[in-house]
Amino acid sequence: MSAVVQTPELWIRPMTAQDLEQIMHIELAMYPFPWTRRIFEDCLRVGYRCHVGEVEGNLAGYGVMSTGASEAHVLNLCVAGEFQRRGLAREMLSLLLDEADKLEVRDVFLEVRPSNIAAITLYEQMGFNQVGLRKDYYPAEEGREDAIIFATSLRL
Repeated sequence: MSAVVQTPELWIRPMTAQDLEQIMHIELAMYPFPWTRRIFEDCLRVGYRCHVGEVEGNLAGYGVMSTGASEAHVLNLCVAGEFQRRGLAREMLSLLLDEADKLEVRDVFLEVRPSNIAAITLYEQMGFNQVGLRKDYYPAEEGREDAIIFATSLRL
């Protein structure tokens, strides 16, 4: 995990255990049903592709992707509210897709809530297409919410 992307305001680097406190602040602020610190620790421990994005020295977002059997799965892509609409999610997703390509991954999958219109728009702009639906996948304030399954192929 040595890939680094740098722009005048954005620096993407591999996630470390030292980042987890700041990541948890973002995760808790952005999601009503957040991941636990233990989930992030496990992702780091098993070698998932985990990255953070920094803007002007501040941790602004993160992405987590698993790979195996010619597939990749974007598990978490999050940008702190105050850093949204700057292209950070696009840059992080692009980096994850580049890493998947270098690993000769064929297909990349992810799930998203139907209510997350901004993410859906980004994924479609990045070449993802809806390939399925998981009924009642996510916990929600009132019951459960479906997950739209998106995929993109990196190889024919």
